[in-house]
Amino acid sequence: MQFRLSPAARSEGYRLHSHDRLDSTNSEAMRLAHGGESGPLWVTTRRQEAGRGRRGNAWTSPEGNLAASLLLPVAGVAPEMVATLGFVAGVALVDAIRDACRLDPAPLASQAGRADAAAPHALASAPAAIHLKWPNDVLADGHKLAGILLEAETLPGGRRAVVVGFGVNVAAAPEGLPYPAAALSAFSAADAPRLLEFLSERFVEAVRIWNKGRGFSNIRRRWLERAAGVGAPVSVRMAEVTLTGIFETIDEGGRLVILAPDGTRRTVTAGEVHFGSAATAV
Repeated sequence: MQFRLSPAARSEGYRLHSHDRLDSTNSEAMRLAHGGESGPLWVTTRRQEAGRGRRGNAWTSPEGNLAASLLLPVAGVAPEMVATLGFVAGVALVDAIRDACRLDPAPLASQAGRADAAAPHALASAPAAIHLKWPNDVLADGHKLAGILLEAETLPGGRRAVVVGFGVNVAAAPEGLPYPAAALSAFSAADAPRLLEFLSERFVEAVRIWNKGRGFSNIRRRWLERAAGVGAPVSVRMAEVTLTGIFETIDEGGRLVILAPDGTRRTVTAGEVHFGSAATAV
């Protein structure tokens, strides 16, 4: 399993560090930042042993799934726009997964001499929908397929380090979760290296549109076009309160906008989101 970046990503100066085993690709990328690395640099590993998601939750990533992080230079980016890189990442990841779903398995299976060539296998039907779930998940037919974790630190001397982590269930989905999960292998022949190649290319496109935050309105529009639950009932559980209403949009800061039953609008910065019938049951 040999990871690689797309030609477009390499031509834009993106580099790749690939490992057999890491505690966390996000942690490794941040360690490199503390050592003076500024990126853009992808960090991948075949096996991630201490991956994490939002709010300190563990992220299971067995061999065959994709664990990758991108250390990005953010000089010239307004501090309030750094968080919107999560939406850049979401747009890029959904488009990369859709690229993988359109992939014909035959060329991958027939690449003679490639140790990491995909083995022939019968694919299930492609999922009816691959969507973004606010703020940082990707769903396949409502099942969690991937997550994104953005982390930022101010380093000695005032330099900022921003790492965007991607975790995708490629070969297998974890079991025993409180929500349904899916694996890309159910509907695509792409392996983790192939998906990273797609992702590295799509990220170059999306970050160019974002343009250090100046183009976030275009990213916001693209994110909404790929989003789950827009116009539908939503419930957001926060530390001490649960908000319900209609998922209307995200605002120019990336906050979720809920139209409440009384006609007022509430903005949400973070919370546990449920859509549809699950929203009405919360």
